[in-house]
Amino acid sequence: MSAVQGSSGQIADEPPAWFDGLDEPPAWLDEAEPPAWSDGAPSDGAEYDRAERGAVEPPSRADGSPARPGAPRAAARSVAQAAPAPSRGTPEQVLHEVWGYPAFRGAQAEIVDTVVAGGDALVLMPTGGGKSLCYQVPALVREGTGVVVSPLIALMADQVDALSALGVRAGFLNSSQDGRERAAVESAFLAGELDLLYLAPERLAVPSTLDLLDRGHVAVFAIDEAHCVAQWGHDFRPDYLRLSLLHERWPDVPRVALTATATDATRVEIAQRLELTQARHFVADFDRPNITYRIVPKDNPKAQLLELLRAEHAGDAGIVYCLTRASVEQTAAWLVQQGVPALPYHAGLDRRVRAANQSRFLREDGLVMVATIAFGMGIDKPDVRFVAHLDLPKSVEGYYQETGRAGRDGLPSTAWLAYGLADVVQQRRLIEGSEGDAAHKRRLAAHLDAMLALCETVDCRRVQLLAYFGQTSTPCGNCDTCLAPPQSWDGTVPAQKLLSTIVRLDQRGQRYGVGHVVDIVRGKRTPRVTQLGHDGLSTFGIGEDLADGEWRTVVRQLLAARLLDVDSDGYGTLRLTEGSAAVLRGEREVRLRREAPRTTKAARAPRAATAAADLADGDVGTFDRLRAWRAGVAREQGVPAYVVFHDATLREVATRRPTSLDQLAGISGVGATKLERYGAGLLAALAVGD
Repeated sequence: MSAVQGSSGQIADEPPAWFDGLDEPPAWLDEAEPPAWSDGAPSDGAEYDRAERGAVEPPSRADGSPARPGAPRAAARSVAQAAPAPSRGTPEQVLHEVWGYPAFRGAQAEIVDTVVAGGDALVLMPTGGGKSLCYQVPALVREGTGVVVSPLIALMADQVDALSALGVRAGFLNSSQDGRERAAVESAFLAGELDLLYLAPERLAVPSTLDLLDRGHVAVFAIDEAHCVAQWGHDFRPDYLRLSLLHERWPDVPRVALTATATDATRVEIAQRLELTQARHFVADFDRPNITYRIVPKDNPKAQLLELLRAEHAGDAGIVYCLTRASVEQTAAWLVQQGVPALPYHAGLDRRVRAANQSRFLREDGLVMVATIAFGMGIDKPDVRFVAHLDLPKSVEGYYQETGRAGRDGLPSTAWLAYGLADVVQQRRLIEGSEGDAAHKRRLAAHLDAMLALCETVDCRRVQLLAYFGQTSTPCGNCDTCLAPPQSWDGTVPAQKLLSTIVRLDQRGQRYGVGHVVDIVRGKRTPRVTQLGHDGLSTFGIGEDLADGEWRTVVRQLLAARLLDVDSDGYGTLRLTEGSAAVLRGEREVRLRREAPRTTKAARAPRAATAAADLADGDVGTFDRLRAWRAGVAREQGVPAYVVFHDATLREVATRRPTSLDQLAGISGVGATKLERYGAGLLAALAVGD
């Protein structure tokens, strides 16, 4: 047996009485006595929000009308208002004329050229990287209509509005429309009067939709949110599995599949299921350098969230993710009571309420959306300044995609997660109790292990996050572990003390949750400890050197390292793992993370200061005036403010102060249609203060 280091740091010649040098892990007993409290189950239940990630295509009645009332706002605007067809030209000409951008970014040009030439492409590009241009530009350059398969039904009207503002002729087909609206879109498509047509994947199961596409002229097929085809992914949609028919039925039409998140394994699965193995694969840089990643120990998480909002994000738009629907509603109501404008969103809300809340979030400044993972995919709001998680995400992929909804405009933003022992206990228990075979549970456990490793790392979080997607990087200087590096300590002896206590309970045929085990180790003679005779265990009171909170941190990190596990009995009781034996025998050192002291950043100015970052003092007032003008125009037209102009465009206008339409046309983001539609008004607003 190896020597054991005591708490004093000296090497003991003989192991203490509580030490177990196991040659074999203890046998797992068939029965375990459930505790009164399992330390980890949320009071409102643990159901996942499995319904609609965004909005699921609902069924239609025989007459074509939606089976459920309350279609999303502007569903009647199924086709962009009459607009002349943009002149066909080179991709660069279309980019400048329609979007007003001087040049493509990164791999965009190569992707666009591939698709325009008739080739297929699989594109992995982070949120805010410009994925949509990779199919929208080819649709305008090639003859025919670009057909976009998207799961985001609730956002299709807004996508059409945004394209209409650019002068692009767009429409959509989904079950929110009545028969007359659908007929109008179909007629426009067949007449060649659409540049882009958005379809829900469910529509491709309808024979009449396939016949419609046969009769029209399709320029390109775009498969948005392509990770939805990954069967074991975090956003799996069964209807995506049939999308291989696009290649089978229309082999001469180029296809481009796009997603913001995928590991190498998921990318291979996407390519295989969509028959894109021969396509060119483009993998962009996954780094979002403007996002600061922070993971904090969970300690009254709602109060921690409020501190974050008041100190760092007063007046900012943001998203708060919660695991359950009940938690969403409670958190949103609590934030409102604290003076923070907040709205709830989950799939259990009435469809009209969801649509109204989503519309408000997109159109109003400074709102906080509290949501389950049903919200967020496809949200194009560029000025989301923070994404907060009050519960642990199930996977790194989900975490990356959800946090990526912050800072699409490239300005400084925060990804904040409160993480604690209860999260680990709950997630382990949910996996054990989940449906599916052993292989499925192993996949879920592997996803969770990677997420826990990200939470517990003492190294740069960004380095570990990017490494998950196969990208190497160097410490970023813009995450909590870089800004306030945590220390690690030798937790081998505390781990042995805790595991030895669980061994002794196992020998009695008993298992208990975290709270009771910690009470034994700490030597607390609670009524339950005394009643059960656990104050007579040899490990009773051997851990008085650590406080309750410190022991819970030890348990959390042992669970994260798979040196301890949660039983599947539904009570959150603790059990040993195969890795426990090496720790108990002194063959494996246990390094634990010591949390850095909590610090509160100085409160900063409201959102305008963030949006106006790096502007000269003399330009800040001009920028604010242009934002106010934009807000008025957006309200009049019933569209989000960013559909009129992005902040980046207004910043450049405030800095360069153009005095004519010709000069304004040279600003990035001012295309031909926007110049004609908004140019005079923008120049007038600019001139007011000059």
